[in-house]
This record gives sequence, structure tokens and C-alpha cells, in this order.
Amino acid sequence: MKKIKTSIKGLFIIENKSFLDIRGEFMELWNQYEFEKEGLKKDPTQDNISISKKNVIRGLHFQNKPYGQIKYVRVIQGSILDVAVDIRKQSDTFGQHLAIELSKSNNYGLWIPNGFAHGFLSLEENTIVAYKCYGKYEPQHEHTIHWDDKKINIKWNVKNPIISEKDKKGISLETYEKSNRING
Repeated sequence: MKKIKTSIKGLFIIENKSFLDIRGEFMELWNQYEFEKEGLKKDPTQDNISISKKNVIRGLHFQNKPYGQIKYVRVIQGSILDVAVDIRKQSDTFGQHLAIELSKSNNYGLWIPNGFAHGFLSLEENTIVAYKCYGKYEPQHEHTIHWDDKKINIKWNVKNPIISEKDKKGISLETYEKSNRING
């Protein structure tokens, strides 16, 4: 694996290896030793898989401190536009986001530190996304920033996305920024 820096501190693209031969393909989903060599030593607490139809948007989700989660996101089948938004109120890059295509074919992953809202758009039918999460999921501390917040200005490039009722009720980045009770 190879760790690639982004313009946002702590947010990394992970280039994964895949091995092809006449039988098919082999890839490691996770190798703790490789991540430790790259300075990304964390003990995962939960593994998740989502399967999404084309044009589903999930997110932008985050949990309040001290229940923030680090996530390592990877696509097993299909492709997504993966989005991480810096919501660390003291950060020089507050409100900025990275949007990157993660797919089975490009074999990229995204390492998302605490203090980020995360979401994605499924670009293909039956897209399978695997997440490693670090930190306990605490639903009472989970929040959503609205997926089409004008201040963040994510270029989803999709008409009529499929969105959960919970995600439709997301708050604005401005509301988040002004709130003393909600923090990433």
C-alpha cells in the first residue's frame, strides 16, 4: 500500500495492491502492519459494509466529541464518489472537502480522521463499500450535515439522488459552526 497526502491535513488516499493471475484477483482489505508502517496505527473497533443502488447518497455523517470516529473506506464492488469534509472548527481547512472516486478498478481507499463529516454517492448499481471504523458508534451523538450544503459546494453531478429521510434532515455547515453543543 501507498499513503498519498491530500491538501487537507490528516486526510489520506490509500493506494492498495491487487494481484491478478489466470485464476482471478487477490487483494488485502486490511493489513495492520502496512498501516503501522505508514503511521496510521489504530485499532479498528468495527467493520461495516453497505450495498447501494446507483445514485444513492449517504451522509454527510459525523459523531460528536468524544465519540468521533476515524474511518478507512474502500470499495469492494462498483464505484463511489467519496467525500470527506473538514469540520474541525479550529482547522485552517474548515469547510473544505475532498471528493474522490473510489472504485474496485482503481483500488483506492480513503483514510478519514476524526473531525470530518463523511458521505458518498454510489455511481453504479450494487456498489459494495467496506469501512473500518475506529471508535464506538454512538447513535445519540451522530449528526448529519446536509448533503447539498451550498457553503460546502460538493459537485455530486447527479439528478434526483436517493437519500434517506435522516439525511434529508441534515443541518447546514453554518448551523454546525455556530453550535456549541455539536462538535466533530
